[in-house]
Amino acid sequence: MGEVRHLKYLKWLVTILTVTMIGGVLTVVVLLVMQFGTMNAIALPDEVKLPDGAEAVAFTQGETWFAVVTGDNEILVFSRSTGALQQRVQIVGD
Repeated sequence: MGEVRHLKYLKWLVTILTVTMIGGVLTVVVLLVMQFGTMNAIALPDEVKLPDGAEAVAFTQGETWFAVVTGDNEILVFSRSTGALQQRVQIVGD
C-alpha cells in the first residue's frame, strides 16, 4: 500500500514539473517574439554614401549617429539627421 502512495506522489510531481516546463518554454518563446518585434522599430538609413573605394564591413549606431567600419580599418561616423560624414577614425592595428 505504501508503494502505491509513493507512485501517486511521484506521478503528481512529474505532472507539476511538466506543466512548469511547458509554462517556461512558452514564456521564453513569448519574450523572444516580443524582442524580435521591437527590432523592426529600429530606424536605419535607406542609403549610406561611402567615400570612393570604401567597402563596408560592419555597422553600428547611437541615438544621433551611425558608424560604418570599412575594409581599410577606418570608422566613418555619420550624422543620423543629415547623413553627413562627421568624423573619420583610423584604426591602428598590429
